Amino acid sequence: MDATQRRDLIERYRDGGRAVSEAVASLSLVELDRRAGQQWSAREVVHHLADAEMIEGVRLRRILAEDEPLLPWADEAEYARRLHYQRPVEASLGVFKALVAANAELLEAIDEALWRRRGVHALRGAYSVEDWLTEMAEHAHDHTAQMLRAAGHDVI
Repeated sequence: MDATQRRDLIERYRDGGRAVSEAVASLSLVELDRRAGQQWSAREVVHHLADAEMIEGVRLRRILAEDEPLLPWADEAEYARRLHYQRPVEASLGVFKALVAANAELLEAIDEALWRRRGVHALRGAYSVEDWLTEMAEHAHDHTAQMLRAAGHDVI
């Protein structure tokens, strides 16, 4: 991956904060709690995004700061069950947006040697900074579409 591709992915990642915020602002309280089948509601997705961003931010920092750290798996369904995903979304939305901004700043500051660093993900095996960015650049956008579908909005 070259520097231009990385920059584009960082911008896509950063834009996830905007996409989620706009989606949440467009939903009524009823829509925020509507479900599409067994999928999470938009409210639950917001809490998941905050928790995932915390977990992934730690993974990123461990890859950068430690030599081939073991990156444990997190059971997101269990997080949803145990961490009260029915609570208000405002704090989790703020945490999510702040962590995206901090992680994007960190990615913009690293040099070529740090881009090549890897950890060992419990499920995926070797997991580089570029792997992290590729996955996380789409994470919020994918969940934004999920939130809007759950709320009954048409998603292209």
